[in-house]
Order: sequence, then structure tokens, then C-alpha cells
Amino acid sequence: MNNKGTASLETDRLILRKFEERDIEFAYKNWMSDEKVTEFLTWKAHKNLDESKDVINSWINNYAEKNFYQWAIEFKEIGEVIGTISVGSLDERIDKVHMGYCIGRNFWNMGIVTEAFREVIRFFFEEVGVNRIESQFDPNNPASGRVMEKCGLKFEGKLLANDFNNRGIVDANVYGLIKIDYEKEKL
Repeated sequence: MNNKGTASLETDRLILRKFEERDIEFAYKNWMSDEKVTEFLTWKAHKNLDESKDVINSWINNYAEKNFYQWAIEFKEIGEVIGTISVGSLDERIDKVHMGYCIGRNFWNMGIVTEAFREVIRFFFEEVGVNRIESQFDPNNPASGRVMEKCGLKFEGKLLANDFNNRGIVDANVYGLIKIDYEKEKL
């Protein structure tokens, strides 16, 4: 892997970039304070702006690390951050990244996360040189799985009682994509 850190990326509708302090209020308003958004996540909805400020400032401080990947999803149409896509864990021994994402409820079912994830997948395979991209979701949140499928990840199995989110101990549907399959799909 040739880690490059959170590089700026762009799609037709989105700018994927590092978080900045100016994003704190939009992040809090658009998704960090929404219990419906965090229902299937491992962190609770923020009760105040200071919680969001602390998290975003910790991300900003981590951008100096080349193996830290935490993108703000900025929707060009409104010029605000509306979500995030990130590497939850990275294993350089096997060139693997484990991805996660969340987006504000007002922007669900618009193909935004799929658009962002596709560009991040391209970046990791073509620029960073990963061999495997994986993600997982609570089976009670099938919309997250549809994003993975639309991005070319394949279902690899269900791990019973293997994860924890704001609903408690849950199963995890695991999806993955390896570089050779990514390259075949591009042909």
C-alpha cells in the first residue's frame, strides 16, 4: 500500500475532502445529532455542538497521518457537509481497508453514499494500491447493504452476534471486493 491520507476527491455532485472547523455546525445539524442516523452506528447522537466539535477536531489533528482516511461528504448543490465516509480499520499486512459511512437523513435515497463510495473505491484500488475493501452492516439496516452491492462488493457471509451498535449486540453481514474483481469489472 502507498498510503496517501485523506486526499481531495470529486464526483459529479460531491466533493470528498478533509474536515475543517467550518464544517462543525453543518455536521451537527445534518447528521451527528440525529438519533435515526446513528441507530445502526457505534456512537450515540451528539447532544450538543461541543461533542461534534471535539470529534471533528480530533479528525483534523489526525490528518497528518498518511494512513488516516476520514472524508467529509460535501454536497455541491448546497455547499454543506452532509455525511462522512472513512476507513474504520486498515491492515497493511494484507493491504485491506474496512470502510464505514453515514449521511444525514435528508439526503437518504439519493444515491449520494453510493457515488461517494465508488470514488473512494477507485482511489483505494488505483492510487493507494489496496488489495481488499470490505464493509459490514447490521441486517436490520438493508439500505447500507444496497450501497455495498451497488458499489460492486459481494456478500461473503453473516457473522452471528459479532458486532455492536446502538441497538445492542447484532449480527453483521460482511461484504468485500478484491482488486482482481474490481479490475475485471472495469474492462
